[in-house]
Amino acid sequence: MIEILSPAEVGRARETGALVAEILQTMKARAAVGTNLLDIDRWTKSMIEQAGAVSCYVDYAPSFGRGPFGHYICTSVNDAVLHGLPHDYALADGDVLTLDLAVALNGVAADSAITFVVGESRSPGVVGMINSTERALAAGIAAARPGARVGDLSHAIGSVLRAAGYRINTVFGGHGIGSSMHQEPSVPNDGRPGRGYPLRPGLLLALEPWVMADTAELVTDPDGWTLRSATGALTAHSEHTIAITDDGAEILTLPR
Repeated sequence: MIEILSPAEVGRARETGALVAEILQTMKARAAVGTNLLDIDRWTKSMIEQAGAVSCYVDYAPSFGRGPFGHYICTSVNDAVLHGLPHDYALADGDVLTLDLAVALNGVAADSAITFVVGESRSPGVVGMINSTERALAAGIAAARPGARVGDLSHAIGSVLRAAGYRINTVFGGHGIGSSMHQEPSVPNDGRPGRGYPLRPGLLLALEPWVMADTAELVTDPDGWTLRSATGALTAHSEHTIAITDDGAEILTLPR
């Protein structure tokens, strides 16, 4: 299903996006050395409920996971890159943490992810890897405008990642979003320009470049959810929800 939102619905999406950004930035500030991932999940649940919003994750049960997810935020650490299931783990100095969050407010969802390093230590190359996903995300957003096609966004994202030397996995990538979290069209992190669905004002997309330092192969944890690099290499993931407008793309999940 592909939804085209009305101006009023896009206005509600702005509020959802602002909430997602606020929660992510709050959790980033609280993610200190010694912080438990289950506490991050608990704090996220509290902020969602206080805002009168609904988690897109807690009851999420797709075919690729061992559902339902049962938690309120994805917490992927080091070699985990996607769908990190919160568990009893205290963050250590130098851990690379990705927080991925989707909520719905007033009937419209928004989805965003950030990757950062906990504490003071920095593994070689990790800051550059995070920056590469952020630059790829910016390139995808810059390509998003009415009349462009999904392949234009995928190509822009993939060009940045490939130029930085990363292998690209296209099994998981961006997607449409609206009244539900995951919709068509799919937006892979690499592709051919001029191909795919033509973008229209009112379309919401979640773009999410992610990479693993030395591989494109994923393995799944015994928890049935957490996806890790097959080599144990570090990973990074950046995501924003955008709205296609008459003038281009509006980022809905930027911190206010």
